[in-house]
Amino acid sequence: MKKRLLSATVLLLICIPLLIVGNFLFDLAVLLISIVALHEFISIKEERKHLPPFIKLISYIIMTLIILTNFENNMFAFALDYRILAGLFILFLVPSVLYHDREKYSINDAFYMIGGILFLGISLSILVIIREKSLNLMIYLLLIPIITDTYAYIIGTLIGKTKLLEVISPNKTLEGMIGGTVFGVLIPTIFYYLFVNNVTPIYVITFITLFLSVLGQLGDLVFSAIKRYFSKKDFSNLIPGHGGILDRLDSIIFVVLGFMFFMTIL
Repeated sequence: MKKRLLSATVLLLICIPLLIVGNFLFDLAVLLISIVALHEFISIKEERKHLPPFIKLISYIIMTLIILTNFENNMFAFALDYRILAGLFILFLVPSVLYHDREKYSINDAFYMIGGILFLGISLSILVIIREKSLNLMIYLLLIPIITDTYAYIIGTLIGKTKLLEVISPNKTLEGMIGGTVFGVLIPTIFYYLFVNNVTPIYVITFITLFLSVLGQLGDLVFSAIKRYFSKKDFSNLIPGHGGILDRLDSIIFVVLGFMFFMTIL
């Protein structure tokens, strides 16, 4: 527990100033995080099968290009150069034919990489876009998974008895999920109304926050399912007591993706 608290403290001391300062430093931090996240996504697959070095190299290049495309994006919308998208499919699908060996590289590997790069690249680019738009809006979205996860853990530890999905995440309980959702809706909703926008009706903010809180918890389970599939407890041991970057970003990724449905409302 001490190791976990110490790691969390160090992360906060690094992340909070970057979040406040924003601009190029924040964008650069997101770019570095995206590269590490992709590395973890590739590494967990390589627990079963190693990918060709060329495939890994172009993965990092394309991920970098996707994030860079949204640097200083003045439009409150995700942007992706169609040339990058075309290159993504060509560079990953064509080698599946050229290798002639499923043990080295197959069509399944190609779609795993295409899906992973788009999934991580789009969601992390949205962080850049949201921060460019508003610091308080970013804080609101970060509060949802942080408060939800914190209270789900506390309440689940105190009174949790009913297992949620034991086969995927044995420690999660229904009581924890309900308690986490209640506080994960209440606190961020109040923050949004006070510091982001008090024009939007409170019931609309509450409904959207509820949706994002539940979605974040489902996102956590999705990442847990990936780890279970590859028989791993964590994506990496980069952050002592917490696992890897993806172990910390799982809920946040789904919250920001879900937020895209409500960009014109909030």
